[in-house]
Amino acid sequence: MILFMFRKRGVNMNSFYTTDELKKIGLKEYGSNVLISKKTSIYEANNISIGDNVRIDDFCILSGNIKLGNYIHIAAATLLYGGDAGIEIDDFSTISSRSAVYALSDDYSGEYMTNPMISDEYKNVLQKKVIIGKHVIIGTNCTILPGVTIGEGTSLGACSLVLKDCDEWGIYVGTPVTRIKERSKKLLNFENLFTNNI
Repeated sequence: MILFMFRKRGVNMNSFYTTDELKKIGLKEYGSNVLISKKTSIYEANNISIGDNVRIDDFCILSGNIKLGNYIHIAAATLLYGGDAGIEIDDFSTISSRSAVYALSDDYSGEYMTNPMISDEYKNVLQKKVIIGKHVIIGTNCTILPGVTIGEGTSLGACSLVLKDCDEWGIYVGTPVTRIKERSKKLLNFENLFTNNI
């Protein structure tokens, strides 16, 4: 009954920003059919580039230098911390809910202080670009640390910790991740069919 009343009164039930609202966010650039939840937190929007056909769900955080390609899905409660080094995600990739990608990290050695409330002169923040290749799928609750490259076609199982590069077309799982088998490339046939029909 309440839902019906909202619709009847013309209240917009869509949880994504409209095209006009996206313009006001101040993104560096964005393409067509970009769906960003109004419950997403965006910091340093002027450093974020988004391609075509990208969906970002509720409770995500995007911060720093981030470049998203085309046909990408970022599921709910995912965190992308690009810092100055940046995060790049190539076409047709997916990040499942509650995952985190860090292009920057505090120094855990005890040689320096940590946390954003401390002046930079007392900290040693590591910043290295993270690259996530084309057709990568990242399972729920994964953590990817600075400097990692995840090769094209790779999949990461749920709750994986990625400390070093993952080669192309592998299935990786664990904490830290290990490659357990090859991933099928059959999806490339579907990519050809898909792109030829759009």
